[in-house]
Amino acid sequence: MNAHHPSKVAIVTGGSRGIGQAISQRLAADGFAVVVNYAGNVARAHETVAAIEAAGGRAIAIQGDVASPADVKALFEGAKQAYGRIDVVVNSAGIMPMTPINEAGLADFDKVIATNLRGAFLVLGQAAAHLGEGGRIIALSTSVIAKSFPSYGPYIASKAGVEGLVHVLANELRGRNITVNAVAPGPTGTDLFFDGKTPEQIAQITNLAPLQRLGSPQDIAGVVSFLAGPDGAWVNSQVVRANGGFA
Repeated sequence: MNAHHPSKVAIVTGGSRGIGQAISQRLAADGFAVVVNYAGNVARAHETVAAIEAAGGRAIAIQGDVASPADVKALFEGAKQAYGRIDVVVNSAGIMPMTPINEAGLADFDKVIATNLRGAFLVLGQAAAHLGEGGRIIALSTSVIAKSFPSYGPYIASKAGVEGLVHVLANELRGRNITVNAVAPGPTGTDLFFDGKTPEQIAQITNLAPLQRLGSPQDIAGVVSFLAGPDGAWVNSQVVRANGGFA
């Protein structure tokens, strides 16, 4: 092993905030060198890297829009240049604009499909091109698919599409010993979740799961850690619904 290159490397898209940040920190604690991809918030990305390094881990931040083929290609090339290999790819980059299914919502629909579904298509495609034997690909979906709440149409459509891609890619990678799975969080206490909700709405949603709490980003990171680690090796083409019984 090259002294400068770690034994295992993970890319986490959307890795600088919320669930992605918790995943970045957990995989670093598990011994991965982590490439933290972020869309635009440089300060949050550098905070995440600094927190990982302070805890004794290794990380770098690479900016890029997952909807851009050039940015996604540069992300994977940057990871290879920095660390020499890629073992795990977690696609956590996502947005969640709320809009009913009508013509006025089309701009939001296009935006969420570009980031969540086109982004997953590009990230999963690069992962398939770069990962070797024993690689793990993990895409973030959502447990809200099962609920069909009003105004979640574009978001649910994007994530249902992601789950479809996961199952197909698992089949496309036959014979390469690479697993492809999705993790579908229920309501999780992140900025993305709290944004635009009243305290009453938050209390109501918190109470939906039989465990009567919101998930924490660390709850979701633990499931990703399992799928990325040695004990997850026989789980393939699955959607793990990490949601406290919400759906």
